[in-house]
Amino acid sequence: MLKQFARTGLIFGTEGLDRLENARVAVFGIGGVGGHIVEALARSGIGALDLIDNDIVSITNINRQIIATMSSIGKYKVDVAKERILDINPACRIKTYRTFFMPETAGDFDFSQYDYVVDAIDTVTGKIEIIMQAKVAGVPVISSMGAGNKVDPTAFEVADIYKTSVCPLAKVMRYQLKRRGIKKLKVVYSKEEPLPPANDIEFCEETPTSRRSIPGSNAFVPSVAGLIIAGEVIKDITGFDRKNR
Repeated sequence: MLKQFARTGLIFGTEGLDRLENARVAVFGIGGVGGHIVEALARSGIGALDLIDNDIVSITNINRQIIATMSSIGKYKVDVAKERILDINPACRIKTYRTFFMPETAGDFDFSQYDYVVDAIDTVTGKIEIIMQAKVAGVPVISSMGAGNKVDPTAFEVADIYKTSVCPLAKVMRYQLKRRGIKKLKVVYSKEEPLPPANDIEFCEETPTSRRSIPGSNAFVPSVAGLIIAGEVIKDITGFDRKNR
């Protein structure tokens, strides 16, 4: 009898599907990048997902976030994502946390329970704490670098943080992680130079003085970053090696 992950099994085999079903993955940040990560992980048969984000869906999320629709505005992103995941895979075990992850809230999470950790949040302090906690627990972690103000989805690369260039966020992360003795970190980043936001008050979400701190985005750049990250998680969990397939 055919099942929803039969086509995935044709690539990764029965053993690979079993590894995915038995894996527990934590995704920190369910936004433009993180939402697509969660979507791809759910459609790949990951057996357990922990979703961490304290934000609610806004109308300005609709242009890029897969969980954002008119009917989901005002709802917590983790709750919307959970409902969507269960509609894809009712057997998936989901835990949701309406939490803004920072060093102050890190104690709410036992990283040793995860098979993989995904960092898709925006704040440097939170990103560093996720990476540090995962390293201490000995859990694989992958981190998303900047996707805002970019228009070339083909510019993304998978690399070690210390081999990145151009991306302003990656530069900050390299410095901070080196100070903390982190020797390597898998990231997805883009060498595309970020564009300056349009100087048009019509598109300002808050006040004219704050608009420059809000990055522009679109439907096709964050989604690609998220799908690349999800692909790395799936391949690592299954132990997939194209050369030896």
